[in-house]
Amino acid sequence: MIIAQIKKITQKAYNALQNPVIKSMMIVASITLLIKVLAFYKETIIAGSFGLNEVIDTFIIAALIPTFINSVFISSLKNLFIPNYITELKNGGDKSSFQSIVFVITLGISFFSILLTYFLFDTFLDIIYPNQPEANHQLVKDQLIIILPCVFFWGITSVLTGLLEIENRFLLATIVDLFPIITMILFLYYLKDTLGPLVLAYGTLTGTIVGFVFLIFYSIKYKDVSIGKPILNDNSRLMIQQLPPKVSSGFLSAMNNFVDQFFAGQLIVGSLAALSYANRIPAFGVAIVIMALGNVLLPHFSKLVNEDLKKAYQYLFRILKWVFISILVAAIVGIFISDWIIELWLERDQFTHDDSVKVSAIQQILLINVPFYLCTLIIVKFLTSINKNSFMAWVSLANLVINITLNIILIKHYGVFGLAMSTSLVLIISSFFYFGYTYKQYKKLS
Repeated sequence: MIIAQIKKITQKAYNALQNPVIKSMMIVASITLLIKVLAFYKETIIAGSFGLNEVIDTFIIAALIPTFINSVFISSLKNLFIPNYITELKNGGDKSSFQSIVFVITLGISFFSILLTYFLFDTFLDIIYPNQPEANHQLVKDQLIIILPCVFFWGITSVLTGLLEIENRFLLATIVDLFPIITMILFLYYLKDTLGPLVLAYGTLTGTIVGFVFLIFYSIKYKDVSIGKPILNDNSRLMIQQLPPKVSSGFLSAMNNFVDQFFAGQLIVGSLAALSYANRIPAFGVAIVIMALGNVLLPHFSKLVNEDLKKAYQYLFRILKWVFISILVAAIVGIFISDWIIELWLERDQFTHDDSVKVSAIQQILLINVPFYLCTLIIVKFLTSINKNSFMAWVSLANLVINITLNIILIKHYGVFGLAMSTSLVLIISSFFYFGYTYKQYKKLS
């Protein structure tokens, strides 16, 4: 009887793995797990080398605007590009022309953003990182100059990974994220003494370039890139029309992180680093699931929506139910073992036991929001596939207002812990907005 049950379970697992979507999710999840394990190892080296001092804080500040540009403008364009490009292919359109339009927009955004950041960064620095020694400000500027070119490479990389995902080359599209981590580890081992506090910035730039070259090579090899004369048609116009609300949504969402960094920058030295380390475990869980599900589901949703919209909604709700229950259990376990995780992971050399206690408490607060946040991200992928971007912009605006209000209130009483509380509350509230709206849209089809 037991053997028969085992065979039955094994057969079901085998059949599930034959499903192209499940197979793609497993590939992405496996590679993402490897990436995150290496990322944790990298953070261990960084924590042991620098602790919670100004080197980490200044690097976070220097990378803030470039990563903000990447998450707002470049990622927004990629998320719009994928569903509309799939529609273009389905309708027998000119893929070369469509790709060229996306590349032109990406390059324009990248270069404009780099120039704007370069000339306005001093003003930004005075606002986000005030009352700091001149040496700290200069260290931020030196690192920014090194990191800023990454914006160009991130832009092209984003389009290339989108093309690979559309063609179901998820292994190549995911494995590219290994290169910045491996490069950073090598830099920390062999060039830390030579490069000093700039080692993190140089490691970021070099790893980004290596990943860019890797994607260029394989995109050309498989002929996924096809450049032609950029000519607008109805589909590309729709994509461009959706860009402002999608960018607005991304901008307002990313502003929540910006606001948190701003408030943390007003606190004692090390608060930025503590918040960053504490978010690594929650971000790990989010990344594993959203890389496995989100990157696979956006193309899948886009194809399903073109075939049967009601079926696409039902598929979404099944995914949400499974994700929420399983991740809720994992988050509860994580809260109980938080102290042990931080001590094992970070506590060595310059990173003291008091640092561990502080980071662990923040981590416990952030873990609460993970099931809600993951469901929100999946819903966002779905709403993007059906071009419901205006709603997301309004929700992002509401989130920003709530976040600023809660930060002002909670930081007075709880310091950096109040920032974590505010983040979790905002993400939980946001998840209810998104699910309620999505369910309402589904009921309209009935």
